[in-house]
Amino acid sequence: MSKCNYCAFFSWACEQPDWNEYTNKIICEINHWAQQLGKISIPTIFFGGGTPSLMPVKYFEKIINAIDKNFSIAQNCEITLESNPGTIDANKLHDFCVAGVNRLSVGVQSLDNNKLKFLGRRHNAETALKLIDVANNIGVRISADFIYGMPNDTVDDIIKLCNDINALGLKHCSMYELTIEENTPFGKMNLNMPTNDEMAQMYMAIDNTLNIPRYEVSNYAMRGQECRHNMNIWDGAPYIGIGRGAAGRVLIGNQWYEQMGNDELFQKLDINERATERIITGMRMVRGVALDSDTKKIINMEFVKSNPDLISLNNDGTRVAATKKGMLILDELLLNLVG
Repeated sequence: MSKCNYCAFFSWACEQPDWNEYTNKIICEINHWAQQLGKISIPTIFFGGGTPSLMPVKYFEKIINAIDKNFSIAQNCEITLESNPGTIDANKLHDFCVAGVNRLSVGVQSLDNNKLKFLGRRHNAETALKLIDVANNIGVRISADFIYGMPNDTVDDIIKLCNDINALGLKHCSMYELTIEENTPFGKMNLNMPTNDEMAQMYMAIDNTLNIPRYEVSNYAMRGQECRHNMNIWDGAPYIGIGRGAAGRVLIGNQWYEQMGNDELFQKLDINERATERIITGMRMVRGVALDSDTKKIINMEFVKSNPDLISLNNDGTRVAATKKGMLILDELLLNLVG
């Protein structure tokens, strides 16, 4: 196993993972949170980070069964599995779906083999397309991730990528701008990256070419195909992070906590801290952030009213959202929006 050249996420590489030990630790965490929270309803479950599709299905089943035993899995619960092409075949995907998976997120990243090699991906475009076909044949909801803004990328390259995505008939995809992080292989290279203006042109080219409408800064979906798990988080709903490096925002009574694993981190968040987080994540969505007593206290409404080209109120005044122009400078916008 290996990490891609751009990846700065937490990971723990092991040539021969002890899946039994790993699963037992995950179940211990599930039991811990059940004791803390009781038999709450679970609307979404997301198996992400690393490559969970490497997991043998029987251990996935044990984790799902532990969640079901300790909590109340909603009847229409969205259960997403992240996967990389080459780590899962038709039989294994079928077994995952029988065990509960109803949404597959595929790390395609590019349909150009040279760019996949540059990114440090272990699969080729043909393998990725095969997995998409397999998922479509099984009937599971599917999303695909792509990266743009690599060295020497042009607007024409992005338009071609979008047209190739259109030909796949996807109902959900994520388009991530390549970000160079420290302590990654790319971070140690002197890469000739596109300028901010060029990146902005590529960003707009996606909107103008992709047949799937944007619903978040980097995410596109046909109506009803949005990732419910992410939308709940962006909107400020509580969630638990299970596993090493997995973060959550837990609500116990009326108190919010920042959480990571069982004991990596667990500390109180005051009302303003949590409201600020909700504004930052909510503004990522096209529909914007919900206005309530907490967010209204810290949103600069004068800035909203004086910059209608960048930010706007919806018709009933319940949400503040960035315009298309505002999305291009969202980080700067947030600095002015949150006082």
